[in-house]
Amino acid sequence: MTVGPRAAAAAPSAVPAAGLPPAGRAPARLRVGVIGAGRVGAVLGAALAAAGHEVVAAAGLSAASRARAARLLPGVPLVPAEEVVAAGDLVVLAVPDDTLAGLVAGLAGTGAWRLGQLAFHTSGAAGLAVLAPAEDAGVLPLALHPAMTFTGAPEDVHRLLAAPFGVTSRPEHRPVAEALVLEMGGEPWWVAEADRGLYHAALASGANHLVTLVAEAADLLRTAGVEEPARVLTPLLTAALDGALRGGDRALTGPVSRGDVGTVAAHLQTLGERAPDAVDAYVALARRTTERALAAGRLRPHEGAPLLDLLRAEEAAR
Repeated sequence: MTVGPRAAAAAPSAVPAAGLPPAGRAPARLRVGVIGAGRVGAVLGAALAAAGHEVVAAAGLSAASRARAARLLPGVPLVPAEEVVAAGDLVVLAVPDDTLAGLVAGLAGTGAWRLGQLAFHTSGAAGLAVLAPAEDAGVLPLALHPAMTFTGAPEDVHRLLAAPFGVTSRPEHRPVAEALVLEMGGEPWWVAEADRGLYHAALASGANHLVTLVAEAADLLRTAGVEEPARVLTPLLTAALDGALRGGDRALTGPVSRGDVGTVAAHLQTLGERAPDAVDAYVALARRTTERALAAGRLRPHEGAPLLDLLRAEEAAR
């Protein structure tokens, strides 16, 4: 995964698609349709509207999506998906990953896609292959994944400022993809088609598993009698996150980084007695931490081996 300079994406090159300008000119104003007026789709639609594009139609089935569209896309009619495609020069596909392929293929089956349209989806895991039925109909396909969490509130539009987007496109369409990201206020990062799965797994591990890890630590503190776990964890975890982002494995502290087998064994005993559901996660994370500490030179082999032996024995016992 590589990043392109922001300035390099400022002007799209000539691409034979409706609404796109010749090279060197400002991006044309596009009629935008949004399929999936959820937390992501409604926010991106609002960002495109703020950039001067016209959001002309949206699709959203749930009551929450309708309420969100009313807040973020006022006056935009909610219509069936095929009508969104018919109305838009640019179609934003912000639907769950598991429904994306079926949606694109289904719209192709009805003849909804047309030559010269642009379409981008917001899935982190999928690349261009999922848009093949639309591309076969003459659509310019893009994958633009905002690496950001969304609540669907109006302030999310401001959170897009400098937010990273994982961008995948045909090489000749890359300036167009990056220009759209910049117009929404984001920062384009290039992700090759073959790397989309790994890219998304990395983000899910970092964001989703971090929430689980913090919640687990807070629960253990409550079990230990700490009434306000957040006050204890905030300075510690803030410093740890900053250190990890700046220095990676060099920021590691704690018993594993010291090769303190006795402390880790005591943790396992205490967790087994008072929080048995937490043992498996502790063992898995401690083992991976030990492996990374060894690889980074934070632990010497003779220090890491007893830790790994202890953790493997615990796994075998369970």
